[in-house]
Amino acid sequence: MTFRHRIAIAFSIMLIVPAVLFTAAFRMIGDYISQTEEREGIEQYAMQSAAERNGAELDALTVRVREELDEGRIEDPEYLPSLDLHVRKMQSVVIVRRGSELYYAEDADAAAEFLPHLPVYTGQAETQPFYSSTLERMLRQVDFQFPDGGEGSLFILTRVVVLIHRRFLISMMAAMGLILMLTALFLTSWLEGSFFGPIGKLNTAMNNIRDGNLEYMLQTDEEGEIGELYRNYEDMRLRLKESADEKLEREKQSRELISNISHDLKTPITSIKGYVEGLIDGVANTPEKRDKYIRTIYNKANDMDRLINELTLYSRIDSEKVPYNFRKLNVADYFGDCVEEIGMDLESRGISLDYSSLISPDTVIVADPEQMKRVINNIVGNSVKYMDPAKPKGRIEIRILDEQDSVRIEIEDNGVGIAQKDLPNIFDRFYRTDASRNSSQGGSGIGLSIVKKIVEDHGGYIWGTSREGKGTCMHMVIRKYTEAGGRSVDVESRQD
Repeated sequence: MTFRHRIAIAFSIMLIVPAVLFTAAFRMIGDYISQTEEREGIEQYAMQSAAERNGAELDALTVRVREELDEGRIEDPEYLPSLDLHVRKMQSVVIVRRGSELYYAEDADAAAEFLPHLPVYTGQAETQPFYSSTLERMLRQVDFQFPDGGEGSLFILTRVVVLIHRRFLISMMAAMGLILMLTALFLTSWLEGSFFGPIGKLNTAMNNIRDGNLEYMLQTDEEGEIGELYRNYEDMRLRLKESADEKLEREKQSRELISNISHDLKTPITSIKGYVEGLIDGVANTPEKRDKYIRTIYNKANDMDRLINELTLYSRIDSEKVPYNFRKLNVADYFGDCVEEIGMDLESRGISLDYSSLISPDTVIVADPEQMKRVINNIVGNSVKYMDPAKPKGRIEIRILDEQDSVRIEIEDNGVGIAQKDLPNIFDRFYRTDASRNSSQGGSGIGLSIVKKIVEDHGGYIWGTSREGKGTCMHMVIRKYTEAGGRSVDVESRQD
């Protein structure tokens, strides 16, 4: 539920619930008071109520009216209307009866209904107010005689609802206060559960994030802003956790990088140092030995230079600083030239190279020719390093296969192979196995990681298959160049 809906519901509750409860309370209190009057005696209750509000004023008026009637003011045509106007301010009316007939009433029709139920003439000097359950009025009776000797009675009728006004009002005010208090408590509890509770949980979660605890989870099935806020927190937490894990992994890799660089540099440096000491100490005491020592030193220096170049290249590729020069390449022509160049070197090493192309002559890919050549050279170089010395002749086979919208390049050798447990890790930088990637053979351990990075930057992917003692095959897949909507694909957009 959204905040907007919650606010609308709260507003409706504040309007509707108090109104409904107040109406119910009005009826219940009214019924209760009526039952109380019937139970305790309405006359006694009305008398008490009258005395509380305006009974004393009406009693005083009754005494004054008695005196004025005795003075004969009944014949004054303005007297009774004036008196009636005065008592109406106290929610009362005046009715005058002469004998059994109506003598005066502001509302003659209403008075005619009351007349049969009015008490009879008694002629008593003092009378007390009393309640008439038939008329539902409080009555004050003043008996007098007209100047001609006729019997007359003046009645002041007061509505009981006026007399009980104060008690009813107090009860209703108490009920309203209770209703408003209960409504406020309900809304407070509901809003606290809807707003403050989830916000408190989110605050706790953010404190955990601040303290570095990225495992604290917030789960909810609720919709609306709260649910969205919780899900955003979870997305943020997962991203932060992923970033933290990546940071730890990078730090671990950096430590491994430093350790491996130290190891890979230390080996040729130690060799160079040993051969130089041999030259200084005169161990190489013949021209042949000195020439051998110098060539070894030169080869070790080349190994160090090659390692540094590979590290520099990998660093540039990893930080996206290599300026790839993507362009359209005819697959058959490009790999034909690569095989011709590589074949000359392999032939001098006594290794045979077989090449087969099973694709259409006009097949084109988008690639950086220099970096793609580096991929081929690194893979072939690895195959040369790990040829099985027990086999009489080394062999490398390069195959170009058509896979509908892609081109697959396979480079297979008959070397020592790679163990299945090591195969998934061969593209990790500085990863070596005793069987296939031994540093004594000159491998830096980052050649295949460079290969993978370059292939992925070309939008392709690479994997390896191998059998120990049989050889290894590297598989690369690169998407073909295609026409898009009758126009050529924007090659420039793929340049870094």
